[in-house]
Amino acid sequence: MESLLCFPDPFPAEVGLALERAGYPWKALDRAEHAQTDEPEDGWSGAVVCADDDAAGAFALCRLVRTREVPLRPLLLIVASHQIVDLQLREDHFDDFCVLPATPDEIAARLAHLFWRTGRGLQAELIEHGPLVLNLETYQAAVAGRVLDLTFMEYELLRFLAARPGKVFTRETLLSRVWGYEYYGGARTVDVHVRRLRAKLTEEHAHLIETVRSVGYRFGHGTWAP
Repeated sequence: MESLLCFPDPFPAEVGLALERAGYPWKALDRAEHAQTDEPEDGWSGAVVCADDDAAGAFALCRLVRTREVPLRPLLLIVASHQIVDLQLREDHFDDFCVLPATPDEIAARLAHLFWRTGRGLQAELIEHGPLVLNLETYQAAVAGRVLDLTFMEYELLRFLAARPGKVFTRETLLSRVWGYEYYGGARTVDVHVRRLRAKLTEEHAHLIETVRSVGYRFGHGTWAP
């Protein structure tokens, strides 16, 4: 999946988190001219430009990517309330805008609508259960909007369980299905990874992985309504 062009760098953490939670890969740039020099081989998928800290740089970037031979779209502009007046006569430089403070849900919804409007439907394949979101394309997981720092096998175990909510798996089944038949580690490997996952989910969300006594583990049985 192509990356969203984001400005500025460093990119506002709350906006980046909103994009990650919604499944959009992104790359932040610190100067308008880098939109061309740093463009991926498959191109940018769109742009999210924050103008509240560097309005001149943000509008320069919008102007640059919208006046090239193939204008970059969709482009979502994020501004502070006092900057709304600056949007006059610049309507052709963006497709939609958000006014800060904007919630992660609003940013994700506006961006999704823009992709839908352009017929591109960028939305990544996700597994979503309550507060947990797994992006199957970027191998990222987030809980309650917080991106989890998972190892590859921790992610694979969480993905396997989350894709089959309510179903109980023995440790031996998890070893063969997640680690593979060639893996010679013992059942304790599963227990160690579950313990690490629960710690990273934090106490508030550790219950997403349930222990079924004398059997094994299951994901989120009866924790939330469908």
